[in-house]
Amino acid sequence: MARYKHYDYSQQKLLPVSFEKQILPGSFEYTLNELIDNEVGLKVFEGRYHNDETGAPAYDPGILLKIILYAYSRGITQSREIARLCQENIVFIALSADTTPHFTTIAAFISRLEREIVSIYRDVLLICDEAGLIGREMFAIDGVKLPSNASKEWSGTRADFQKKVKKMERAITYLVKRHRAADEADDSETLKAARAKQIKTLKASVAKVKEFLKDRPEKLGASGKPIQSNITDNESAKIKSGKGVIQGYAGMAVVDARHQVIVGAQAFGAGQEHGLFIPMLEHTRESFKALGNHDILKRAGLLADSGMHSETNLEYLFENGIDGFVADTRFRKRDPRFVTAARHRPTRPDAPWARPKARGLFTPKDFQLGPGHRFCICPAGKRLYRNGAHVRVRDHYGVKFRGTKRDCVGCPMRSRCLRNPDKSTVRQVVFFLGREGKSENYTARMRRKIDTDAGRHQYAQRLGIVEPVFANINSAHRLRRFSLRGRAKVSTQWQLFCLVHNIGKIQRYGTRRRSSRSLH
Repeated sequence: MARYKHYDYSQQKLLPVSFEKQILPGSFEYTLNELIDNEVGLKVFEGRYHNDETGAPAYDPGILLKIILYAYSRGITQSREIARLCQENIVFIALSADTTPHFTTIAAFISRLEREIVSIYRDVLLICDEAGLIGREMFAIDGVKLPSNASKEWSGTRADFQKKVKKMERAITYLVKRHRAADEADDSETLKAARAKQIKTLKASVAKVKEFLKDRPEKLGASGKPIQSNITDNESAKIKSGKGVIQGYAGMAVVDARHQVIVGAQAFGAGQEHGLFIPMLEHTRESFKALGNHDILKRAGLLADSGMHSETNLEYLFENGIDGFVADTRFRKRDPRFVTAARHRPTRPDAPWARPKARGLFTPKDFQLGPGHRFCICPAGKRLYRNGAHVRVRDHYGVKFRGTKRDCVGCPMRSRCLRNPDKSTVRQVVFFLGREGKSENYTARMRRKIDTDAGRHQYAQRLGIVEPVFANINSAHRLRRFSLRGRAKVSTQWQLFCLVHNIGKIQRYGTRRRSSRSLH
């Protein structure tokens, strides 16, 4: 017969616990504890409290910062879960010195951290700088799109919401009639309760929408046209992402190339990233000015993908003397290294790129320009001759050619050459030869700069600088969505996660950290 070790649930065991010895050197929690206790200035929190003579003692902001940042490093953002861990997990107990703050205290502390997080973030940046983790030679700017704590089903313009209200009111009227008919027919109590619950839910939704529309002006976009608001979180936006359209925020980051330290971090409720380019650079400038650097961007390179490309952003770079490399949407098309990219794609027959593309109308690229611009040759091999003087469209000039009736009327390719074959008799085509009257725009200057071998080499570094940062925050620290509402709170949450990322860099690489100087 098998024998097992004896056990007894009624027995007791006393375990002596030293909080200090539970925080092991070399771990993230050890680095976090040392930074908060000895390096980060906490005087910014003193303005919150007015309990010098009366009132209960407050929880130390350093303690709250430690448990919140350690929880975020483990992907835990719920204040109830953080409070529970402060009672059950030995590392949380050690970091909090067994003070066990209530979850409402933790939630209130995070929600009001907007002003103080700026000072804390800059203190950690200063530590990274003194530890030699910031190279100041190359920065990369990019953003990650994450869902917010709001449903996109509650998004729309005022007109959309008014239609929604009418639709729900019609549904309520219909359900009320069904409910009365069910009473007369003596239906089961279960069906009656279900209909009553549905009516109650719809009435609450109607009241919610009407309250939102009561004193809320129309939300306008950059062009001045109405854009969709969101009843739950009006500062969030509908954003196109790799997983479809989400209701959320764009977490923006400016990352240094040496050790991938995030030197600038903010979250925006905007569908397009190109409008966030200049605010992020100005935010980074301000951060470095606070650290004693007058204009860090003038001595460092800057990399950004095509999502940041716009004439306004490029003008900002050139006029401010910033050595930036911003790709446009056709950058890869012009790169000779990507000429054979199609052959390396998977050959699944059901893949979108494996399907034959539908041939559209012929474009000027399908026509061959003859010598001296005297004629051009169409895809059918026929000549089109010059038709009048030069064509001018704004500052572009070109030459126009026109086919003959004997060639065009009976041509077998007529359906692909003319937009309206039944109405148009012959084909006309224009070749634009250049521009005049205006200087080269900033887009053309950036295209000429980035298409060089040196430009392509510099831009190729972008992927390895900024993308691993988002992978670390989203995967290692498990930030899948923002749990707070409102841009200020979401931006604070994003900065807390970026702060965790930077503290991890200090843990791994910050060997020349300050030992004696304190910011207290």
